[in-house]
Order: sequence, then C-alpha cells, then structure tokens
Amino acid sequence: MRSEAQIKDSALDHDIALEQLSTEALEVMAEAGREVAEVHRILAKTGDNIVGELLKNNGTFYEWDHYPPGDVYDHETHGQFYYHAHAPEQRFEGEHGHFHTFVRPKGMPPGIKPAQVPGYVAPKDPNDALSHLIAISMTPAGLPFRIFTVNRWVTGEVWYSAPDVAVLLDYFKIDHAQPSWPVNRWVTAMVQLYKPQIIDLVEARDRKIAQWQQLYADRDVFEDRDLEVTSYLDIDLDRQIQSIAKVLLGRQ
Repeated sequence: MRSEAQIKDSALDHDIALEQLSTEALEVMAEAGREVAEVHRILAKTGDNIVGELLKNNGTFYEWDHYPPGDVYDHETHGQFYYHAHAPEQRFEGEHGHFHTFVRPKGMPPGIKPAQVPGYVAPKDPNDALSHLIAISMTPAGLPFRIFTVNRWVTGEVWYSAPDVAVLLDYFKIDHAQPSWPVNRWVTAMVQLYKPQIIDLVEARDRKIAQWQQLYADRDVFEDRDLEVTSYLDIDLDRQIQSIAKVLLGRQ
C-alpha cells in the first residue's frame, strides 16, 4: 500500500525543457491546452466540473468502484478510462479520486508487444493485454493536480516498456459522446497536453521497477503490494499552457 516515504521517493521535481521540443509538438500540446481550458470554461458556466460531470446520474459514489460502471471504452480507437477513489487514508493528500487511462491492443500500431517480464501470462483474449498510460489525480473541486504511474498489480494491466508506452500516447482517444462528451474530450486532451511529462514519468517508472527488483530480488516486483505508485509529478494547468505559449511566441 502507499506510504508517504515511497510517494516522496517517486516524485519528479523537474520541468520539461519545452525549448527542446519541435514546434509541431508544441502546437499539438497548445491545441490540447485550448481544449482542456474550453471544457473547464463550458462546465464552469453551470457550476459544474470534470468530476461532477462524470459522476452525475450514477447515484451514491462508492470507494473503489469504477465510474462510469463498465468504464469508458471507444470501440474504434480502443482507448479506455475510468475514474475511482481509494479509501480516504489511501489517497494522495487533497485528492478526491483519479482517472486511469489505457490503450488496448486493437488500438495499437504494429510492433507494439507486451514486455517479456517475469510472471507474464498472455490473456485468453488478446485484446485484454491493455497498457496503462497515466493516472490523473483530481481535487474535490474537480481540478487535476497530479499525474502518476503505477505498478502492474494496481490496475491488472499487461506491462509494456516505456518506449512502447510513449508511442501509445498518440493513439489514446475517446471519440464518442457517452457518458460525457466534455469529459471524454478533456481526458483525451490531457494526455496530449502533458505528453512529454508522461514520457518522463513512464521512464522513471521503469527505473523504479528495476531498482526495486535489485533491492528485493526474491520478490515478484510487478505484484509487490509494497510498490504501488512508481512515479508522479504535480501539475499546474495554467503554468503548462502559458509555458507552451511563451516558447511558441518566441519562435514567431
């Protein structure tokens, strides 16, 4: 389970050097930022937010349950996400709950394969070999404040190496209106807005796994309940959007 020491040890405390990114990459991120901001603007006009919009009409909110029931799954792109919350004592400080995002094999490009790690067993349905991308922590006010990666046991995913997960970020898209078009657009855009940071986090995840295996060679690292959060980064939407705009403006 989570411990404060483990969480702090998994933090990334550096900014991405946006100046090193291509103009094309920055423009994609900027467009994603505009999408995220627009969704927040529209929801705020009626006093709504991302979390409330997703949870509405679902009755009592129960810890650990997936919202919406059955997850959100795009049968064309094979992107998937759900929202849930841990018990209060197992949440990040200030967290209401978090999104988990995935891509399933039918939505992956050729050449992407599960990592051949200890304990890997191919699922009966090949499309069940889904890859986790990133989790997004939300405040009770429905705002994102942290992105993080997790160990395999946490979501029951199939493990993919960091370079393959980096490729999959461009394939994550929820392109339909149910159960909430604004939330689907928002989650999709968040993955693109923070793509460089997510890549850093997934690379840090793999390093954490390797370090843990060295420390505890007698354990199955991917099923070790003592290792849950493998990397995280605190985020600020306004700062990210403004930093991207500043670099692009300097290139004009």
